[in-house]
Amino acid sequence: MTSRDADVLVVGAGLAGLATALRLTAAGRSVRVLEASDGPGGRMRSDRVDGFTVDRGFQVLNTAYPELRRLGMPDLDLRAFVRGALLRDAHGLHLVADPRQAPTGAAGLLGAPLGSPAERARLLAYLGAVTVLPAARIRGARDRPFEEALRRRGIAGDPVEHFLRPFLQGVLLERELATSSRFAALVLRTFALGTVGVPASGMGALPAALAARLPVGTIEYGARVTAVRPGEVDVEHGTARRAEAVVVAADPLTASTLLGIRRPAMHAVTTVWHAVPSPPTRRAVIALDTEGGPVANSVVMTNAAPGYSPDRRALVASSVLGPEPLPDALLRSALARIWGVGTALWEEVAVTRVPAALPALPGGSPLRRPVRLTEGLYVAGDHRDTPSIQGALVSGRRAADAWLAGR
Repeated sequence: MTSRDADVLVVGAGLAGLATALRLTAAGRSVRVLEASDGPGGRMRSDRVDGFTVDRGFQVLNTAYPELRRLGMPDLDLRAFVRGALLRDAHGLHLVADPRQAPTGAAGLLGAPLGSPAERARLLAYLGAVTVLPAARIRGARDRPFEEALRRRGIAGDPVEHFLRPFLQGVLLERELATSSRFAALVLRTFALGTVGVPASGMGALPAALAARLPVGTIEYGARVTAVRPGEVDVEHGTARRAEAVVVAADPLTASTLLGIRRPAMHAVTTVWHAVPSPPTRRAVIALDTEGGPVANSVVMTNAAPGYSPDRRALVASSVLGPEPLPDALLRSALARIWGVGTALWEEVAVTRVPAALPALPGGSPLRRPVRLTEGLYVAGDHRDTPSIQGALVSGRRAADAWLAGR
């Protein structure tokens, strides 16, 4: 072993670790990424199950994320979903969507259970405001729990219960809308401005594409880090590795254990994937339950990305909050009610449990936390920024820039 393995050692090849490595290599520094698993991506991986593409939880890519644009969006053959949602109530499914993508979506605003004309107007005014306001204005606003911020704007009742809560619970992974109002507004803004979809070959295509931009041999797989110190790490069944600095970009819980920092509260999600003889809709749009059922959302993945299925069957992804799936009978009953079709012939393909999917970001929290812990020791990940793809990528760049600036 040489006295120094690289200028910087990066722990973890998730999005934050990849962003750190890309920024440092672009600056001409040598980097070694130590990844415990057999591939890049961390919480963003795609598996093949009986020929089906199964992401580790229902995730989407949004082209409005500024950091993706900064990196240069890889060519992922993005397959887009309709910008909107199908809202299930006692009277059926109502499509509420951007009329530029789905002309009937505007009409859905009239029939959907969104309250009185005045309530709808306040909802639309708010959504319009977060779309046109500069992101810096939103980030600079006073922060509070999102539901409280909505009440202060006179937005409550049906617009919240029948649209915002059902929609955002699948994004923020919590039902109470206790998340930072600034972050929630930024989320809504990106959904309004960007194209939302999945790569044709699965969400794992994004980290794979970023990893491919690094010099060959930069990432060492199967290298589980057991301890970190400024400029040094211990690797399981190996010797210590040394560098000028260490960036811990492992998942939030592993990072907190390695670094001895505050353990973040995490939200969990479980997604059940079904192969379906005939899709319950031909629309590439997410379905939401406005009646408070146990399913956060359900979507026919193959309506947007046919390659997720190896044959003519459709693939439906249905998510519930928490680390465990619903009992099978309860899940099928809920999905039959949401989609308005029988589910007896739906074949379970896989269940993806993600017990630590996203860090909580309650109202009043800073949108950004320090990435420099001490000289020679840094941390990156969506627990240092916003809990999102955007936040993970930004945190990685921030950690790299903090080290570069301090040299």
